[in-house]
Amino acid sequence: MEKRELTCIGCPMGCMLTATIENGEVTFVEGNTCPKGDIYARKEVVNPTRIVTSTVRVVGGKKERVSVKTASDVPKSKVFDVMKDIDAAEVAAPVTIGDVVLRDVAGTGVDVIATKNVLYQRTALI
Repeated sequence: MEKRELTCIGCPMGCMLTATIENGEVTFVEGNTCPKGDIYARKEVVNPTRIVTSTVRVVGGKKERVSVKTASDVPKSKVFDVMKDIDAAEVAAPVTIGDVVLRDVAGTGVDVIATKNVLYQRTALI
């Protein structure tokens, strides 16, 4: 039997959790004040995942970058690969909230989507 201590990020309470692990499975969670703590601990111990947020370069836009996030969780072990792909990406203006900026980022099956609008940059005609 193994015990693992975690700080829950399921809600603002930040409960200190203790997960009991037997044969690679969480058998008991204590310290949570809401059901989210139990769900978080079981997932975090067995298959930790994260939402990744960042920015992507915009070509021809009023802003140089657009904020983005993964459409769903990605395996924690893939976060650095996801960031490498995001850092290498660029998108042409205009960009609309919800636009897919990268498909299947780092082979995770998860898309990266825009979380802000970026309009075209108008150029002056002479």
